[in-house]
Amino acid sequence: RLRLMPGRRWSDGLHQAVEAKEGVEIERETQTLATITLQNYFRMYGRLAGMTGTAETEEEEFGKIYTLSVHVVPTNEPVRRVDYDDRIYRTRREKFAAVLDEIARLHERKQPVLVGTVTVEVSEVISRMLKARRIEHSVLNARHHQREAEIVAAAGRAGAVTIATNMAGRGTDIKLGPGVLRCEKCCVKCVEKDCARCDKDHDMTDECLADMPCGLRIVGTERHESRRIDRQLRGRSGRQGDPGSSQFFIALEDDLMRIFGSERIARVMTTLGVREGDVIEHPLVTKAIERAQKRVELHNFDIRKHLLEYDDVMNQQRTVIYAQRLNTLEGGDLSGEVAEICRDIVERKVRARTDGRELPEQWDLEG
Repeated sequence: RLRLMPGRRWSDGLHQAVEAKEGVEIERETQTLATITLQNYFRMYGRLAGMTGTAETEEEEFGKIYTLSVHVVPTNEPVRRVDYDDRIYRTRREKFAAVLDEIARLHERKQPVLVGTVTVEVSEVISRMLKARRIEHSVLNARHHQREAEIVAAAGRAGAVTIATNMAGRGTDIKLGPGVLRCEKCCVKCVEKDCARCDKDHDMTDECLADMPCGLRIVGTERHESRRIDRQLRGRSGRQGDPGSSQFFIALEDDLMRIFGSERIARVMTTLGVREGDVIEHPLVTKAIERAQKRVELHNFDIRKHLLEYDDVMNQQRTVIYAQRLNTLEGGDLSGEVAEICRDIVERKVRARTDGRELPEQWDLEG
């Protein structure tokens, strides 16, 4: 999950194997006394509710697993973020080169940039590339989590470049610094269709963002399997009515593209005569990628659903055992329960010795 988890250990001997491989002291395996799935744990509550900015994509799962409906609450301020279509490249090398060029262009314009990565390794690769081009930047991942508040506080300043993994700095308002909202009034008027430069059929928001720095720019280096994670990345820009923009850079060699849809897109690129370094940027391609993400989400949902079906059998036993345990701990006088247990034991012993034989002299009373 791209965060350090001190005190947590793998089970079934895996942690000991890693300790042996790394040449450190091998500690004893911890014993798990009880387990429960998150779904059945949540369902133990009498009332269940939650709030998140990305629940809409998981509406079906909330309904089937928890019988909860999802309601979308309108934002307090109009969303002024512009989400551009994905840019598709043949190879990761071409993609990273384009990402660096985009960061350099935005940095030169003094527009703050947040670069989102899927893994810690990719964030460090991009960091090395930026160092080679002498672009000052900050890295926010599991290895630099102590400075998270400091890095997030500076991410909205003019010309700031911040590289972050999906888990780092999530759900935090990045405050925009002086000079970043240069076209704020124009953007507001354009969105409301009330600007002297616009007519009824033309929205100037894109043009404003292209002409001058306007809010935080999100640069995604790869699509995640879940649309929810991508929305969380986009949602770091344009918060509280601020302007902003986002765009993903994708290669056919990325994991999601390699598994779903890369061959079809590659054929399209070949048909169109796309050469090395060229880019495809079209709403149809973006929708195709989102359909691939939806297939992955449905597959993962099926896995969780089947896991829950297996755990429901265990949950019935768990409910009975825990009820007996609670009664033993808090029930007070247990003489009735003890007498019933003694009666059950005696009956089992008698049945084992008599074995259905009718004559008493045939019973194996001595055992």
